[in-house]
Amino acid sequence: QVQLVESGGGLVQTGDSLRLSCAASGRTFRSYAMGWFRQTPGKEREFVAAIRVNGGSTRYADSVKGRFTISRDNAKNTVYLQMNSLKPEDTAVYYCAADVHSIMALSTLLGHYDYWGQGTQVTVSS
Repeated sequence: QVQLVESGGGLVQTGDSLRLSCAASGRTFRSYAMGWFRQTPGKEREFVAAIRVNGGSTRYADSVKGRFTISRDNAKNTVYLQMNSLKPEDTAVYYCAADVHSIMALSTLLGHYDYWGQGTQVTVSS
């Protein structure tokens, strides 16, 4: 029902910035909450940020709070993750996800998200 495509990853140095984008299609974008997760080899996918339908409420993992900003443009069916002051610990594959069952959710749980993008690699060198 929902297709998600991430873009914007790359190789950067410590302290640099990146903006990830996730383009959605297949279902009205304003009808579901969105989240960003990340995963490194050997680790479970972990929560990064989430945003409600109207963009008025957001939630962040402690590890990225103050450095990352999630936003959405419903007219463009796109959610963004602005990443500033990047650290080597931020190196991961970043995935966007859609929670189509709740317009109010800001869930940190993988199981609450119904659709996932293919991921985009972010590598931060020392």
